[in-house]
Amino acid sequence: METISGDRLWQWRKWAGQLASAENIPSTEIDWVLRHYIPELDALALRLETYRGASSLQSHCSLDELTRLWERRVGDRTPVQHLTGMTPWRNFSLHVSPAVLIPRPETELIIDIAVEATRHHPELRTGIWVDMGTGSGAIALGLADVFPDATIHAVDASTDALAIARKNADACGMGDRIQFHHGNWFEPIHHLQGQLSGMVSNPPYIPSQEVQRLQPEVARHEPHLALDGGTDGLDSIRYLAKVAPRYLKPGGLWLIEMMAGQAESVISILKEHPFREACVHPDLSGIHRFGMAYRD
Repeated sequence: METISGDRLWQWRKWAGQLASAENIPSTEIDWVLRHYIPELDALALRLETYRGASSLQSHCSLDELTRLWERRVGDRTPVQHLTGMTPWRNFSLHVSPAVLIPRPETELIIDIAVEATRHHPELRTGIWVDMGTGSGAIALGLADVFPDATIHAVDASTDALAIARKNADACGMGDRIQFHHGNWFEPIHHLQGQLSGMVSNPPYIPSQEVQRLQPEVARHEPHLALDGGTDGLDSIRYLAKVAPRYLKPGGLWLIEMMAGQAESVISILKEHPFREACVHPDLSGIHRFGMAYRD
């Protein structure tokens, strides 16, 4: 542990705020970093600046190290989640790295949609569920949390991503609840054909030509494998709609995240395959974010 005086930290925070303001970075991210590395700081102390009078504060890194971290945030647009290696998601605190897509707050709603979709089909809650393209393991953890009697599988093509997902499952006390598989989509769970109660996925859905136009925090630092959905962004969604019926049992749930403007296309794709009750759900901003259907 390092020791930093409250006054020096106050001066550092002012300096960091000036850099953030110049680059249109929310100043709240400064406090995110400080609260991660200096555990005794809390939101109230930062807001009222009561820490300024402290003779010493215990920090997991020095002021020089904090400076280097913040210069990465401003200069290279490194996501704040990569500066701390952690991000909150639902009721979890998840490890993240450049190997995985950073779980977004809007994706949290996909778990609630799954719960509501099974309200009239309670038998699905004790069945087999799979998180396709699990990344950090966020969706798999969310499913394990709300469906405690279900068997949860998580699949990813990246071994680095799976290492993060396993680490998160262990840290959240769910290492024995989720079975992890390395491979492309359904390939490593071939033995589960016709058995799935639900398939949930946040697949790549950004059109290829738009990936490099995303904000630099995403385009430079997040895995393009988890972003690039092909020419129109729908390659992975088409595949999941085509293949999932072989794995879902009758009445099984198909649920994915998509980007704004893809709703009509996703519904059309679902109508080409043995699904019923195809529909879309908005996120908390009213954007059509989730596509859902039941296996015939």
